[in-house]
Amino acid sequence: MQIAYIIPAFPSQTHVFFWRERQALEKLGVKAAFISTRRPPKKLVSHSWSQQAIEETTYLFPPRLSSMPGTLLELLKAGPCGWWRAASAVARADGCSLKQKTLLLPLVWLGASVVRLARKRGWTHIHAHSCADSANIALFAHLLSGLPYSLTLHGPLEHYGPNQRQKWSNAKFAVVITERLLREVREKVKEHLPSVVSVAPMGVDLEAFKRKKQYVPYTGRGPIRIFSCGRLHPGKGHADLLRAVHSVLSHGLKVKVAIAGEGKTRKELEALVKEYKLEASVTFLGAVSEERVAQELEAAHVFCLASHAEPLGVAIMEAMAMSVPVIVTNAGGVPSLVEHNVHGLLVEPRDSNGVAQAILHLSQSPGKCMSLGCAGKVRIKEKFSSLISARCICQNVRATEHDANDECESEGQVR
Repeated sequence: MQIAYIIPAFPSQTHVFFWRERQALEKLGVKAAFISTRRPPKKLVSHSWSQQAIEETTYLFPPRLSSMPGTLLELLKAGPCGWWRAASAVARADGCSLKQKTLLLPLVWLGASVVRLARKRGWTHIHAHSCADSANIALFAHLLSGLPYSLTLHGPLEHYGPNQRQKWSNAKFAVVITERLLREVREKVKEHLPSVVSVAPMGVDLEAFKRKKQYVPYTGRGPIRIFSCGRLHPGKGHADLLRAVHSVLSHGLKVKVAIAGEGKTRKELEALVKEYKLEASVTFLGAVSEERVAQELEAAHVFCLASHAEPLGVAIMEAMAMSVPVIVTNAGGVPSLVEHNVHGLLVEPRDSNGVAQAILHLSQSPGKCMSLGCAGKVRIKEKFSSLISARCICQNVRATEHDANDECESEGQVR
């Protein structure tokens, strides 16, 4: 079975999950190709597999001249019925201004391009790993040709723009990463949900995040080593972590913090480092590979991510998989991953003092560090493997194809 993933700006610094899930799908007998709206900025391309991914990915924008005749042919094949369905979808797009509806029109062309690729390469299903414009493109491909598609929701629905009702109502199935998001999407999309909506978390490749040496907690010698990983965005709470580090230093504890990630707030964070005189304590690593993340976790005493609202948190899972005790915020979907005082320590978002107190507590509690790390590893192994979401997608795609074949047989048609 061959399907395609459509992912915006792939492969970027936070996209390792998609690569892992694709590998897990292949173990289940499903080949998944990559389609992306555009290439990511070079500074965000950081993984060891990124170049291979770029070579294997088909980018829809900017369109190639050589592909235009085939795309135009697919538009013509759609005929008046397909044109009407696409045009009606643009006109009915919920939550869209006139300008936003106009901007949907080029996505109809990209939808036809996806149909061309699917026909040429034998894809039987499209999975949109985003509920923004990637989902619109999959929607138009479906309306033009009947090509089935599905969705994964990775965060709050408000982050993915308008036209959600049509994106969801035309999908064969959908996956959301937490029960919290499932409740939200049921409340907002209501009767427009597809008949099958599954909960399957993002996951970790346990082989990639396996310790080479046993975890050793902070013993009081030298600085406590803290690792944080997340794009440099206000919502990731890196500024709160820096304020916490400043507070911890004032208590006489030496600290070394490494922050992996790149983004638009780097200059502001660097300015904050200078303001608090943290140059000797804080290092910005930029966008790094998963191998480098594993190396940093191997060396860390504590992992800390002070997100204001993390949907779930793959970086947190990676730390837990390597038995590193985590300090994270009680926001978004994180409580479904980390139970306070069992798998890690939870603090309130935007509470830099709470983060500082948690760091100080773990610096004085090696036994606690060991128990949190061990429980965290077990939690990831049991509930957050990459195979879980891959199995969910595989089973639902197979069920979709089975239903389609049954429909074709009942009509005396060969699909």
